[in-house]
Amino acid sequence: MQAFDYYQAPEQEVFEDIKAKAIELWQTYDDTYGYATGKINRIKDIENVQDNAWYIIAMFDIQNQAKLLSMVNEKTKVKIQEMLAWSKKVV
Repeated sequence: MQAFDYYQAPEQEVFEDIKAKAIELWQTYDDTYGYATGKINRIKDIENVQDNAWYIIAMFDIQNQAKLLSMVNEKTKVKIQEMLAWSKKVV
């Protein structure tokens, strides 16, 4: 298994899945004060470079990361789990 590189962008398919599902998840939140819209606006035009996929995931607390994980496809789920496991080893 190849070592995980946090700053290496994932495959485009994985990135697009993370991005789409993150936007979908943000759209479920109360937007009375524009919080969700602000998060969506930060994500919608972001490109798949360096750690942007992991930045999107880090916008969520751990409970919402779990929700996001349940929404993505299996390949994306594996990549996210690799990233989260890697980050725990560094801490």
